[in-house]
Amino acid sequence: MWKLARAHSMPWRLLTGYQLCRLCLLRKPPPALKIKPSSACVTYGTDSQSDKENKRTVEKLCACSVDIRKIRRLKGWVLLEEETYVEEIANILKELGANKTVIASILERCPEAIICSPTAVNTKRKLWQMVCKNEAELVQLIEQFPESFFTVKDQENQKLNVQFFQELGLKNVVISRFLTTASSIFHNPVENNKQMIGVLQESYLNLGGSEANAKVWLLKLLSQNPFIVLNSPTAVDEILKFLQGQGFTDSEVLQLLSKLKGFLFQLQPGSIQNSISFTKATFECTDSDLRQLVVKCPALLCYPASVLEERTQALLKEGISIAQIRESPMVLELTPQIIQYRIRKLNSLGYGIKDGHLASLNGTKKEFEANFSKMQAKQGRPLFNPVASLKVEE
Repeated sequence: MWKLARAHSMPWRLLTGYQLCRLCLLRKPPPALKIKPSSACVTYGTDSQSDKENKRTVEKLCACSVDIRKIRRLKGWVLLEEETYVEEIANILKELGANKTVIASILERCPEAIICSPTAVNTKRKLWQMVCKNEAELVQLIEQFPESFFTVKDQENQKLNVQFFQELGLKNVVISRFLTTASSIFHNPVENNKQMIGVLQESYLNLGGSEANAKVWLLKLLSQNPFIVLNSPTAVDEILKFLQGQGFTDSEVLQLLSKLKGFLFQLQPGSIQNSISFTKATFECTDSDLRQLVVKCPALLCYPASVLEERTQALLKEGISIAQIRESPMVLELTPQIIQYRIRKLNSLGYGIKDGHLASLNGTKKEFEANFSKMQAKQGRPLFNPVASLKVEE
């Protein structure tokens, strides 16, 4: 009876086929369960990795209602660390207002938090509080981006960067977005960030931008692409000189810089040259026409010539002419799969894309679907003549 009871305590969904036969034939008792009464945490003593784990760490995590299985599956090495701070980190989160469920969720998704020094975490807490309205907002950010919060190196440099961006005029809500989604810019030496901001501002003015609008332009560019500060002044100068060497005017270069949100500086002159050469040959245009085409669709500079060729060929196979593509070059921003999908949808409404304008294909997924819905509604709407008399049956 004792063996039967022990057998019934096991998760039978795991005992199928060969395992069930071994249990029946050999009557080998299942591994003993180690259960902490105050938690729902269960560990198997026969697991080779669990034998090497820090038992105190596991017990403390269990007390926080953390699912140990998730940690073992994702970052099991954390459980092998000798020195951990489970209770201290949990208390810091609790002091901020995080409840037990939130704390467990954070530790499950970012278990390396428990090997962070409590002193370092408190310093990071103060840093993030510089841009958060209250502790509730801070907890929400930590819950959404735990790995960014528990990366606790270069804290003094991060603080200096936060102060610099605040002095520059960026709103705290934008800086908090940078901290969570573009944290690498805060690890960049603050002097480097300052230098790059100065280079961008000087480039804007040299290209004909107005002094009065310089700050607004710079803040908008930075909010759209914070990683722009990671570029080098040399790369900026190289790209600007290359475009001017291609015949682009200062005004056109400034338009390209603004439209591409600074990603222009991540490109290589050689790659841009290949894309320009392909575009010029494919559309059989003069240098002046080419510049107008690129200003209309700056993405022509970003995609390699091989990608542009693939997308052009896909459009031609759909019966679309070079003249149509030239008239609406933004269509080259779409992959062949997206083009095929959108053409099929438009065809379902009887819209002949081969004979029409390609503007209906352009835009983001949301923009296309909204436009398609309007076309669908317009097609299904009966014509109404306000002058005609209504026939009403009496």
